[in-house]
Amino acid sequence: MSSKTKKPREAKLWEALIPVVGTIALLMYSVLPVFKVHQSVHIPLVFGTLLASIVAITRLGYSWQDIEEGIISSISGTMQAIIILAIIGMIIGTWILGGIVPTLIYYGLKILSPSIFLVATCLLCCVVSLATGSSWTTAGTVGIALMGVAAGLGIPAPMAAGAIISGAYFGDKMSPLSDTTNLAPAMA
Repeated sequence: MSSKTKKPREAKLWEALIPVVGTIALLMYSVLPVFKVHQSVHIPLVFGTLLASIVAITRLGYSWQDIEEGIISSISGTMQAIIILAIIGMIIGTWILGGIVPTLIYYGLKILSPSIFLVATCLLCCVVSLATGSSWTTAGTVGIALMGVAAGLGIPAPMAAGAIISGAYFGDKMSPLSDTTNLAPAMA
């Protein structure tokens, strides 16, 4: 019976575990220092996808066209979040290349005092995340600047990072522009 005449079926547990275990093994091989390979994790993930496709075609009766339609359907459901993440990358790069981050460090050292630094950091990161809809943008721009200010003021780095992340995530979850907040209902 060829794969074209097979009716697609749900995978059994052991069939579903084949790509998962294979991907984990390939990731461990490429990342763990024991194997001394040290390569990017992207290649094992692509091979994991290939392994899942092979199982779907040979064992479950799916055609390549079915797999392509599933991939396109999954990508189109997450396209809004993908575009937001691309914009985040552009914002971070623009702020760093434009000198905004060093400027923020300069003025942050002049304006902030150690006694209010942690509260001001959390509130500032919250406002920036609320405005941009992204905790990553906040951490990658204002967060970097505030870590520089913290070092200049003698604030411990873990406490500064905690204030930055707390404000960034709180603002991100409250923002109507949030990528993760929009992705969750889009996928549901």
